[in-house]
Amino acid sequence: MIPSHRKATHPGMILLKQFIEPMGITQKALAMHIGIPAQQINEIVREVRGLSPNTAWLFSKTFKTTPEFWLNLQNNYDLFCS
Repeated sequence: MIPSHRKATHPGMILLKQFIEPMGITQKALAMHIGIPAQQINEIVREVRGLSPNTAWLFSKTFKTTPEFWLNLQNNYDLFCS
């Protein structure tokens, strides 16, 4: 369900607050681990870039989630912003 009383949360915020910070890893370390540029992780965290299906798949393998988890976050955010 798309939130109607507040702004939808960008997947970058979830990435930062639910995964990167609690795990004590850096954006650079995450980028190196999954094989993408550190700038891409930083742009996702800063909410200037959305998640692609490929990135969702990489996050799901790394964080033991599903690609649908990440894509649903992105879809909800995109729908809210449109």
